Amino acid sequence: MGVSCSSPENGISVVTVDYPPVNALPVRGWFALADAVRAAGRDPGTRCVILAAEGRGFNAGVDIKEIRTAGQEALIGANRGCAQAFAAVYECETPVVAAVQGFCLGGGIGLVGNADAVVAGEDAVFGLPELDRGALGAATHLARLVPQHLMRALYYTGRTASAAELHAHGSVWRVVPRAQLPGAALELARQIAAKDGRLLRMAKAAINGIDPVDVRRSYRFEQGFTFEANLSGLAGRVRDTFGRREEEGA
Repeated sequence: MGVSCSSPENGISVVTVDYPPVNALPVRGWFALADAVRAAGRDPGTRCVILAAEGRGFNAGVDIKEIRTAGQEALIGANRGCAQAFAAVYECETPVVAAVQGFCLGGGIGLVGNADAVVAGEDAVFGLPELDRGALGAATHLARLVPQHLMRALYYTGRTASAAELHAHGSVWRVVPRAQLPGAALELARQIAAKDGRLLRMAKAAINGIDPVDVRRSYRFEQGFTFEANLSGLAGRVRDTFGRREEEGA
């Protein structure tokens, strides 16, 4: 359990997240993920990083139970950890390919929205259930995956978009049967890693440099409203309602 790294082929590093049962990451998990992605990108032998996950889904966001139990310190830690992990993916010195299966929710959108390319299983769904969980954020990253009005509708309703829908919008490179997902991600990473490593790093820096949105500043702006909702007590009331619904549905 946790975050692990492997190198299946020369020039390719795989960072894998495994936090059963649903990959809802605790505070330490977000920082561990950020450290792993940064380390992979700094390795001069790495020319492409694959971000993957074990289990039923790619990522279910932050560990709400940890926040409900530990309170403000856990909230602050989760917000900082998410910001660090998202930035690590975006600023990774080499291209990052996200391999997404099952659910990709909340913080998962932050990771995938900051990746350079996305390969998804046919069962993958993407969404931000933040309003149901007393939080705000990652609209910055959802807006990198779908058009503006769809992003707003998905955000306000908490509904999800399928891998096929994102493929139609051009933000998912390939949609494959789930069993074929690791191979499809590796195939794309292999094509990227075949390029000159130094030139790839220059290309990544150049593309980030012409990005119209400062994703760090944009996401931190959103997080300010999460703090406001928490300080007012509103977020806690929403989280409590969410927790009761979970228990009743269990």
